[in-house]
Amino acid sequence: MLFLLIDANALIHRVFHALPPLTTKKREPIQAVYGFFSILLKILKEMKPDYLAACFDLPAPTFRHQRYKEYKATRPKTPDELACQIPKIKEGLKAFNIKIFEKEGFEADDFIGSLAEKILEKFPQIKVMILTGDLDTLQVVKDEKVVVLTFKKGISETKIYDEKEVEKKFGLKPSQIPDFKALCGDPSDNIPGVKGIGKKTAQTLLKEFGNIENLYLELEKNPSKFKKYSSKIVEALKENKNQAFFSKSLVILKKNLPLKFSLEELKLKLEPEKIKKFFEKYEFASLIKRSEEIFGKKEPQRLF
Repeated sequence: MLFLLIDANALIHRVFHALPPLTTKKREPIQAVYGFFSILLKILKEMKPDYLAACFDLPAPTFRHQRYKEYKATRPKTPDELACQIPKIKEGLKAFNIKIFEKEGFEADDFIGSLAEKILEKFPQIKVMILTGDLDTLQVVKDEKVVVLTFKKGISETKIYDEKEVEKKFGLKPSQIPDFKALCGDPSDNIPGVKGIGKKTAQTLLKEFGNIENLYLELEKNPSKFKKYSSKIVEALKENKNQAFFSKSLVILKKNLPLKFSLEELKLKLEPEKIKKFFEKYEFASLIKRSEEIFGKKEPQRLF
């Protein structure tokens, strides 16, 4: 059985920037809505998930912004022509009977981490697949039980990251991704990291010491282990210890949000007529045709 977790905001941004401008007859911007549901149809057809949920960011500051005002400060503001499409995407998810998780103070990734953890704990027979537009959720990957499905380029080619693929890309285990970002930082989220530590050095340090907790323990108790590293690296680590741990606290995902849900309410229960009405409202003739090929035209039915 497969549980598909949709990282909605990351996917929305991906399709918005990948597709050319598209509007309805009323001149409403609609390309992100079209791209989002085009991909969803593709995934429903190819992956055949049994359960689904979509996780959203909200505009309000999160606990990370409260801790660090510069968090994501370098990111450009969401353009109005994209922001106005998000309610339409939520409307479409309701037409697909897909439950939405969102809450002020937390990010979609925190819900993803918590849902994946809860499913693994309570329903070990279910595999979790995270559909996303970026790689922020790679730290959640676990063996082949939790995998990330994302895009290689644009939105035409996809790639699945299990533990082996994460190690191929980063040379590290998924659980070490927060430590990696704690050392070398993450410019996309404005995470400072340790000034002077680049990606290769971070990888080398974590291959030897596992995580930053053990790294700093060894630096204090067994400094001779660091003779192979330049004095600049050692000094950078010493001077930025607090910043390293602070950076890790920002990038590590919550896995213990108090979520209330039943497996039954996440079950895929498609009603083709509701979906068709939604696609008709926004003039998605091609998506109507594709959905009818998958779902059928008249009787509401489960897809799989």
